[in-house]
Amino acid sequence: MNGWSSVAKSTSSAVRLDALAAISGVMIALQARANGELSHQLNNAPQAALVSFSSGLFFVAIYALISPAVKAGIARLRAAVREGEIPRWRLLAGALGGSFVALQTSVVPLIGVAMYSVASLAGQTATSLIVDRIGLTGGGPKPISIRRVSAALITVLAVAVAVFDKIEAHSFSFFAVLLAVIAGALVGVQRALNGQINEHSGQSYTTSLLNFITGTSFLVLFILVLLLFGKIELQPLPNGPWWIYTGGVIGVIYIASTSLIVQHLGVLTFTLFSVGGQLCGSLLLDLYAPSEGVSVSWYLVTGIAMTYIGVIVGGARQSRLERR
Repeated sequence: MNGWSSVAKSTSSAVRLDALAAISGVMIALQARANGELSHQLNNAPQAALVSFSSGLFFVAIYALISPAVKAGIARLRAAVREGEIPRWRLLAGALGGSFVALQTSVVPLIGVAMYSVASLAGQTATSLIVDRIGLTGGGPKPISIRRVSAALITVLAVAVAVFDKIEAHSFSFFAVLLAVIAGALVGVQRALNGQINEHSGQSYTTSLLNFITGTSFLVLFILVLLLFGKIELQPLPNGPWWIYTGGVIGVIYIASTSLIVQHLGVLTFTLFSVGGQLCGSLLLDLYAPSEGVSVSWYLVTGIAMTYIGVIVGGARQSRLERR
């Protein structure tokens, strides 16, 4: 009886972790929707990105002030930089995150959360081939396998299928889809750099704090340049709805939850459930709370399914390694 009880508890715990991983993916979709709506109301994507990023920095900085572990991580990272173990330029990974949010806030109002998710995941998958090949993740260059190439091709094809019914629609922005792919590519490179930073800091929140600092600083400088050349004007913040200001907070919660869940599920299992949650969540958002002018077609649904297949194909070998 005790044996069955132990198995039941273990199964229940695994199911809860799988559900939490899926929910973390839904949070990514919610963040994209919130940041996109803020950008739409401000009519200023860089300013919306700065609001989102700086609010995240606020909460991470508060945690860093009271966490001895984060402070120890900062000390280790400083020592690694001082001894030349990690190049200084790699500490600017957060600037890629700032660029990602700026693109996200620009693109989501134009093509919707679901299309954005498909295109950005394609960008991440394709970029991972290059990142691994040049050894940016650490541990030296890795060969490009047929499995990984197949996964990248499937996700890129998924984008083509998702936009197929939009080809003759002159109001649809294919340039926005391209920007979503670029945003995903930036995330792929940022994650590789963060992996190296995390190896030296030994603390995920230290890496996150550095990302928020550099990302916010990049956005401030970017906006100042745009203001200097008269490309944008700062707008007063809209009164609501309240959820348009949750992008930064969602980002912090996502980091906090994923750092714990990954330790128990492993990277692949977490990725599969998280991506599934993101794609399903983005589809539901575009069905029941879409941006203005955004619609869902069976081509988009098919593209979402193909994207998830691509992610599964890309993780097949890693799944076998995790089971050993």
